Amino acid sequence: MDLSRVLGWLPAGRYRTSPRAKPAALRAWHTPDYVAALERAEADQAVSEEVKARHALGTTANPVFGEMFRRPATGVGGVMLAAELLRDGGTVHVPGGGTHHAFPDRANGFCYLNDPVFAVLALRAQGAGRVAYVDIDAHHCDGVEHAFAGEPEVLVVSTHEEGRWPRTGALGDRGVGNVWNLPMPRGFHDDDMARVRDEVILPVVAAHRPDAIVLQCGSDGVEEDPQSRLSLSNNAHVGMLEGLRDLSPRLMLLGGGGYNPWSVGRCWTRMWGALAGFEAPDRLPLEAETVLRDLRWER
Repeated sequence: MDLSRVLGWLPAGRYRTSPRAKPAALRAWHTPDYVAALERAEADQAVSEEVKARHALGTTANPVFGEMFRRPATGVGGVMLAAELLRDGGTVHVPGGGTHHAFPDRANGFCYLNDPVFAVLALRAQGAGRVAYVDIDAHHCDGVEHAFAGEPEVLVVSTHEEGRWPRTGALGDRGVGNVWNLPMPRGFHDDDMARVRDEVILPVVAAHRPDAIVLQCGSDGVEEDPQSRLSLSNNAHVGMLEGLRDLSPRLMLLGGGGYNPWSVGRCWTRMWGALAGFEAPDRLPLEAETVLRDLRWER
């Protein structure tokens, strides 16, 4: 947000504050016991061994932290608001969304609530009968596939690094014909993505005739990210966005994975700029460079 603002790309009229989804809304997909356990874990800042075993909270991949309920609940609230804003068509960016690994009864892979699932559910509740979900994160969208593999009205397309955690999303996993998993080798780069986009993803999405598209654009496939061995640039992400945006009257753009804060900031700012009609400068102005230089990150 700070980078978009200093570039002049985010005037106040184009920004909304995400509400926090209430527990009752979260129980539309997550189990009541899990939602309650997540709330308690935040309040107590600790979990029992029983809760850890049952709900995967308090593990290395899903640690206890101060906003472990409020932060993901705000992500879910954001996609629900976005679905309302898209009722009559348009495009909305929810950069805090994209936590695609969570399961109904457990956290998974730093994802505590599955906001992409709620994005699809909310769009369908707003009248979008057919939804296409496209995920270009370096990691397979296991939680989203779990939710919709049996629903032909929801297309699920995922490009992800082959053999990388969570080691799901095999090429032959097709759901009921609505799932397209496209595992990619190390070194997968922009030209490769363009070919996959033009020869597979765009034709498959167009054939689905979606009333809405959800694009999860995790930035961990960008070359500088430490959690993958893909070699994409921001141009690959923008190319996917531009290819998809004319295939449906509604488009919701989410964030996702990303473990290098400098590349995350650049990537998602570039995505917002492309969505909002701004050209990326050849060189960032000093104010924008300062935002990036002031970032601090502790592993």
